[in-house]
Amino acid sequence: MSEDQPAVEAQDEAPPELARWQQRLIEDRSAIIPLVPVAPGAKETAPKGLTDQPAKSGILVIDKPKGRTSHDVVQAIRRASGERRVGHAGTLDPMATGVLVLCIGSATRVVDEIQALSKVYGAELRLGQETDTQDAEGVVTAEHDWRGVTRAAVEAALVAFRGDIMQVPPMHSALHHEGKRLYELAREGKVVERAPRALRVDRLDLVAFEPPFLRLEMQVSKGFYVRSLAFDLGRALGCGAHLSGLVRLAVGQFRLAEAEPLPKAVEAFVEGWWPTVMHPLDAALERLPALIMDADGERELRFGRQVPAGEEGRGIPGMVRAYGPEGRFIGLVEWDETHEAWQPSKIFPSAAAAPKVDGS
Repeated sequence: MSEDQPAVEAQDEAPPELARWQQRLIEDRSAIIPLVPVAPGAKETAPKGLTDQPAKSGILVIDKPKGRTSHDVVQAIRRASGERRVGHAGTLDPMATGVLVLCIGSATRVVDEIQALSKVYGAELRLGQETDTQDAEGVVTAEHDWRGVTRAAVEAALVAFRGDIMQVPPMHSALHHEGKRLYELAREGKVVERAPRALRVDRLDLVAFEPPFLRLEMQVSKGFYVRSLAFDLGRALGCGAHLSGLVRLAVGQFRLAEAEPLPKAVEAFVEGWWPTVMHPLDAALERLPALIMDADGERELRFGRQVPAGEEGRGIPGMVRAYGPEGRFIGLVEWDETHEAWQPSKIFPSAAAAPKVDGS
């Protein structure tokens, strides 16, 4: 976890680092303020059985184990934490591993913002076989000779899958059709028409070619199905293919290297040192510009009232993060051009700020 993305906050007052960022925001209102830095070594030295714990609220990044559903992981954290408000920000199939972002407590209100982030995947494809689920868990429905496929042919075929593309989602997916999930229809042996969806592939690289297997790494937009890519690429190569392995390497800024093993996260909640594995909820929003409100502005926003703006920060489009004078996250605001004021959109209780532990 980087120094500007800490899991906990160790200071009661704004540290010098925050003061420097306050100055930068005055000079450039589109700058991004980092989360309040944690004291060095706080995560490693935080005691178990913490007293005076904050409300369980924040973001937990799990390295999902193979064979467990995303719902399994959510249920495990619900049981361990005793917090009912737990949800994931993007499903991973049971066969997949890697980054699964969970939102806990007040942080469930930023699920949509996390789901909108791009994803990075590492995928293994098996050439020569198609399955009914488009992955290794399905039944083989067709086999073809793959031996004529070359690395150059794969590289050439990948060109069509980069940039803005249209993709038909698989039948074995959680999308709805006339009130039923597609995978429910698929289990009944039904196939229905699925409209292609506009998606974005920012990066798609062939990282290994060991036929009949090949490995890809990609950065894609929300709603992308790697299984569908495997199927479509196999068709483009003329030999068929299915997804034989998948790991999600990142969701936005949340990366696999920072993810916690599920057993460790469960232990953290059971034994009471869970703040050391959590990200504050505004970690999901750091791509947005930020504003620092004075004490009066913070009070008005928390009462749901607009805050008139001076010359600084006027007219920033879209959502903006708002912080109080001590660096505490207030919530999301939008510029109201008609009233020339900041309109509160999502305001969080002050208790939803980053958990604090004694890092001494």
